[in-house]
Amino acid sequence: MRQARPYRYSLWISALIAVLLAPLATLRPYLIQQMVDEHIFFYDISGLTRLALVFLLVLFLHAALQYAFIYLTNWLGQVVVQDLRSEIFSHIISLRLSYFDRTPIGNSTTRTINDMETINTVFSQGIITILADILTLLVVLAIMFVTSWKLTLICLATLPFIILASYIFKERVKEAFQKVRTQVGRMNAFLQEHISGMRIVQIFHAEAQEAEKFRIINREYTTANLDSVFHYAVFYPVVEIISAASLGLMVWWGSRGVLHHEVTLGALVAFPIYLNMLFNPIRTIADKFNTLQMGLVAADRVYALLDMPEHVENSGQCAPDRLRGEIAFEHVTFSYNGTDPVLKDVSFRVEAGQTLAIVGATGSGKSTTIGLLNRFYDYQDGKIYVDGHEIKTYELAAYRRRIALVLQDVFLFSGSVLENITLRDSAITREQVISAAKMIGADAFIERLPGGYDYEVMERGATLSMGQRQLISFVRALVFDPDILILDEATSSIDPETEEVIQFAIETLIARRTSIIIAHRLSTIRHADHILVMHQGKVQEYGTEEELLKLENGHYKQLYDMQFLQLAAG
Repeated sequence: MRQARPYRYSLWISALIAVLLAPLATLRPYLIQQMVDEHIFFYDISGLTRLALVFLLVLFLHAALQYAFIYLTNWLGQVVVQDLRSEIFSHIISLRLSYFDRTPIGNSTTRTINDMETINTVFSQGIITILADILTLLVVLAIMFVTSWKLTLICLATLPFIILASYIFKERVKEAFQKVRTQVGRMNAFLQEHISGMRIVQIFHAEAQEAEKFRIINREYTTANLDSVFHYAVFYPVVEIISAASLGLMVWWGSRGVLHHEVTLGALVAFPIYLNMLFNPIRTIADKFNTLQMGLVAADRVYALLDMPEHVENSGQCAPDRLRGEIAFEHVTFSYNGTDPVLKDVSFRVEAGQTLAIVGATGSGKSTTIGLLNRFYDYQDGKIYVDGHEIKTYELAAYRRRIALVLQDVFLFSGSVLENITLRDSAITREQVISAAKMIGADAFIERLPGGYDYEVMERGATLSMGQRQLISFVRALVFDPDILILDEATSSIDPETEEVIQFAIETLIARRTSIIIAHRLSTIRHADHILVMHQGKVQEYGTEEELLKLENGHYKQLYDMQFLQLAAG
């Protein structure tokens, strides 16, 4: 309801229409009763004509209000969901990477799409429509009692049975729907993961095994849906039997009442319509309560995600236009799970404009170090300074805007090459992109693509080679003109010919900004001012390449000898 506050006038109008619909709906059978009792038996054609015209007017007015009610409630649901979907997506993209490390992508997709559609039904089929149904029930009952309280009591004799049936149905369907929601989340997560990793599935010829897993998930999802279908299939015939019994009782007792002049013939004609108007909301209200409950369950999941305190704290006020690029780690300790430290008492310093190379075995903490520098995660102990200010004192967007990170695994979005480079930042011109592409030698291959810079890249850049994707990522980093450049094994997937093209661009690029390079191939870091050797989350060695090569049994010297002796032997 808080989400509907900006549209409160539409909400109030919907509620007002719901109030008006109840008496209008009951006015039609009342007019039929008056036609029979006051005009048909007295051959009053003019009076009958007047009432018929009033009946038509009420009918058209009811239809118009019903149209407005259905349209407004559905419109309200759509705009609320639109706002909420934007809110949750903005929240998701601000979460720490640790959330994505442990949460399947399909779960977030389910929250943003499926659960949102369920919340939509809270407005289109939930709160306001339940209010309209309850008002209709009350008005119908009041008119029925005024018309014939004895006949009404006879008709209501079956009411306890339908209430009991509705309650059992509501509980069973609620349980079935919860299973359906759980299975939808499982299926979305499975599909997202396996479609994204389809290359691996096919490389290892695992189609049959994965198809079998999907069949199991699909069968469980279908079973959950069939459970809910079963309850509907039982409930509606039961309600039909109960309402038919009520109609039979009404005809039996009402006929006697007409013969004994206790009930008018008009009331006997109108009462089946009243009964239909009475049982129809009762028949649907249990389903609508379930819809409302499922909407609230979906809302619980969505708000649980929105309330999740997983976003990177952004309380800093410092937002400089440029950074000098002076970096200092002082006794930094970090753990992903809060118990097992990945970095242990890490300290080093990079002067403005210098290049630092970080080397070490897989799992030594290299990528974690740059993740902390980018504030993808927050460290538990120690301090990280940039230009003498702790990085938490910087406004997050302003800080990250001055840092560019080029990863080994390049991610490209669906869209043109130009859009992938600028990330749709209108401040970056086409000329700037072309200039940056020429600087690193990517312009030639881009121009050869069909459409050049307007070439449509498929999802994740599937139609481009690894080297081409890497070149585009370099242009992307260049065009944002960062003060700190980080290359996380950015040349490891590039062939020697492309590496030669990129190497000059890297050297030109890092000559005027602070740079951190993570690399396994030591040939790519020989121009670094200092080298940081990491081992099991600790700084093992630090110094210039010349200094590290002089260390007997030094880790860097061992890596150096291993790579270059192998190269010489080859």
